Amino acid sequence: MSYTIKNLKETEDKAPEFGLGETQEAHFVTGELGAETTGVSFHVVRPGRRQGFAHRHEQAEEVYVVLSGAGRIKLDDETVEVAPFDAIRVAPEVTRGFEAGPDGLELIVFGPRHEGDGELVWEGFWE
Repeated sequence: MSYTIKNLKETEDKAPEFGLGETQEAHFVTGELGAETTGVSFHVVRPGRRQGFAHRHEQAEEVYVVLSGAGRIKLDDETVEVAPFDAIRVAPEVTRGFEAGPDGLELIVFGPRHEGDGELVWEGFWE
């Protein structure tokens, strides 16, 4: 088929599989869309919480768009406030993670699809 339409809130939330359901939702929708070269995900960070892990890439530049709520993104050692409709381009090697404000944070992520091109940072990132 030459197109696919999916409501992001109706796609599978993978956060519970990693024990992160209390903290966030993580919808990795590339496969559900049938996208071949574009990675797409939808994230919800619960009010006052941080994503369960930070991450970086070897090749994939990503663009994050804040849909609703507000909070902060940490980019290596710099922390920046974000609000609705902010678009944040992140170079592959930059370690990134989000923290939601009191209203939570919803964002969508776009980038080239590079299977296996992500490194998770589980501990110490926010310290």
